[in-house]
Amino acid sequence: MRRRSLGGLLALPAWVWLVAFFVAPVLLVVWFSFGYKPGIFGTHANDVLSLDRYGEALSPTFFTTFQNTLWVGVLGTALCLAIGAPVAYWMAFKVRPQRRGILLALILIPFWTNFLVRTIGWQVIIAPQGWLSTTLQQIGLLDAPLDLLYTRGAVLLGVVYNYLPLMILPLFVAFDRVGPLVREASKDLGAGKIATFARITLPLARPGIVAGVLLVYIPLMGDYITATVLGGAQGNMVGQLVASQFQTGQNWALGSAMAVVLMLVIALSIAVAAALIWLVMMPLRMRTRLEIPA
Repeated sequence: MRRRSLGGLLALPAWVWLVAFFVAPVLLVVWFSFGYKPGIFGTHANDVLSLDRYGEALSPTFFTTFQNTLWVGVLGTALCLAIGAPVAYWMAFKVRPQRRGILLALILIPFWTNFLVRTIGWQVIIAPQGWLSTTLQQIGLLDAPLDLLYTRGAVLLGVVYNYLPLMILPLFVAFDRVGPLVREASKDLGAGKIATFARITLPLARPGIVAGVLLVYIPLMGDYITATVLGGAQGNMVGQLVASQFQTGQNWALGSAMAVVLMLVIALSIAVAAALIWLVMMPLRMRTRLEIPA
């Protein structure tokens, strides 16, 4: 018991950090969401508690923005998975171990640059008068300037670029842990490439896939820099609304309610996705159990 208590002290700094900089701020935001804006120059007051701010956050004025945010979050995560999975698979199984470090460094290089600077770089690239638009017009692929900036498509392009490394890295680790011996054993038992990938590689890499999806989806849903720089009015996301209520509108109660609703939407969408995957995989698990000889 004494050894366990001493070992538990090693985790004490992490718990203090988590409570001080995550749990307490979240509880404070939840507390503010039950208040109201007291006046023109006030930011919040909680002498009268109500759920009115949640009604405002879910009003038709803001509900469209929540839908747009969910659309960008789901589609952006799906694109990151569709692009990152083949890259991670290729790096884990097709590239020589001596060269993997170089490729991982190339993937991490964008993180050496500030997030805002990277996003502004895309604003310069896809601007109607930018070099990409000019080049496409010169070679005859476009008859008019590129009309991509300040659209949801631009926001989607930006989030995929910014969050793709967060998908590739856990997928690479997951695929790399499978190892060639397991895949060779599957082939020796008569399984083809597709069967080996579906029944051996993919199930063993499932924790990495889940980690990659969560690492991309959760911060992507709360991103407001990409939407502000590349989206404009057409690419508006909830993160922009929350930031505007705290910084410009000085309505901390409504901004907190929007933030809480966004957290609930993220948690609910993850739960729904997990339930759907579980239901889809149930027949496969039943079939696998039936195929095992007694």
